[in-house]
Amino acid sequence: MNTRELFYRYLAQTSSFPLALEIERAEGMYMYGRDGKKYLDLISGISVSALGHRHPEIIRSVKDQLDHYMHLMVYGEFVQSPQVELARLLTDNLPPELDNVYLVNSGSEAVEGALKLAKRYTGRHNVVAFTNAYHGSSHGSLSVTGSEPFKRAFRPLLPNVYHIPFGDQASLELVDENTACVIAETIQGEAGAVVPGEAFMKALRGRCDQTGALLILDEIQAGLGRTGKLWAFEHYGIVPDILTLAKGLGGGLPLGAFIAPRHIMSVLTSEPVLGHITTFGGNAVCAAAAGACLGVIIRDRLWLNARAQGEIIKKQLSSSEYLKVRGKGLMVAVELESPEVCRELIVKCLERGLLTDWFLFADNCMRIAPPLLITEKEVLRACVIILDSVKEIYS
Repeated sequence: MNTRELFYRYLAQTSSFPLALEIERAEGMYMYGRDGKKYLDLISGISVSALGHRHPEIIRSVKDQLDHYMHLMVYGEFVQSPQVELARLLTDNLPPELDNVYLVNSGSEAVEGALKLAKRYTGRHNVVAFTNAYHGSSHGSLSVTGSEPFKRAFRPLLPNVYHIPFGDQASLELVDENTACVIAETIQGEAGAVVPGEAFMKALRGRCDQTGALLILDEIQAGLGRTGKLWAFEHYGIVPDILTLAKGLGGGLPLGAFIAPRHIMSVLTSEPVLGHITTFGGNAVCAAAAGACLGVIIRDRLWLNARAQGEIIKKQLSSSEYLKVRGKGLMVAVELESPEVCRELIVKCLERGLLTDWFLFADNCMRIAPPLLITEKEVLRACVIILDSVKEIYS
C-alpha cells in the first residue's frame, strides 16, 4: 500500500471528507506536495505555525536543546532552563498580576487546568460559558464549549455549566456568588472570528469583580499577536484572572499554558498535593521552541504586521459583493451565502495553490489565519486567488 492508502486504513478519521493532501515538506509560508505543487498556507495549522514553517530560530533552539536533553520530569521538581526562561519571557510581557505559569500539552489541557484552578480557589461549583464558544474536545473543555450539536453525543458532561449569549450584557446577571468562573474566548474562534464590543468585555470583567467569580480568558487562538495586539485582551483594557494559551505558543510543537497570579495558582500545591499534574507538559524541547517563537514575536513586534496585513485583507476582499469580512488582525472570517459555496471556494483556492479552511461552528465562513510574518505581496496574491475563485463560482 502507498502512503495515501495507509492513511485511510490506519489513521483515525474525524470526517468523511479529509483534504488528504500529501505534504512532503514545508518552509516559511509554503507547503509542498509530493507532486511538487506549492501551496501558500493561509491557516498556519489553525493558528499554530505563528512564524511559518521551520523558522530558523525555532529550528536552532530545538537542535540546541536536543544536544542537552529531551525529557526529564515536568512536575516542577527539576529546574529546567527552557521552562524557566519561557515562563519569565511570558510574565515579563504580561500584566504584573499574571506572574505564575503552568505549562501543559495543549489548549484543551490548559482549559482543564484553568477550570480546576478556579473551582479550587473559589470553592464554588458553577461555571458560566458562552454559546458558540470553542474551548477543546476533552470532557471538561467540551462541557464549556458552546455548540450543542458538537457535544450532544458525548453527554453527560460536567454539571453546573451554564451558557449565555456572547456579547449580551444583560445575560451577565447569571453570574452570581455561586459562580466559580466565567470562561470566554476574548475573540471567538470557531464561531467565525466574532469580535465582542468593548462595553460588553468591560461589563464582563466588572460582573466577575462584583461577584468574586474568576474570569478565564481563552486566547488559545487569539493570543500571541494574532489580533493586532500581543494579547487580545489589550483591545479592551481588561486583565483576566486566568489566561489560557496554546496553538502558536509552541511554534509548531505541542505546548499550552494557563497563567494566573501566584496566590491563585498556589492552591494547587496542597489539599491535595499535586493538584494538577502533567507528564509531558513543558517538555524541554517544546519549551525551547516556544521561547524562540515568542522571542521573535516580541522582538519583531509581529502583532503590528498582523494588524497591517489584516487591514489589507479586509479592504481587498470587501470589494466583492459576495463576501462579508470580519475579525481582527490575522484572525479573519470571510462569510459566504452558504456552507456549500464556502466549500466550493475552499476547493477552488486549493486548486490554485492556496490553502484555506472553514470554522467548526460557522461552516459558511472561510478561515484566514496565516503566519504572522506574511508579507503584503503574499497577502495580495492570496486575495487575488480568492477573488478570482469567487468570480468563477458566480460567473
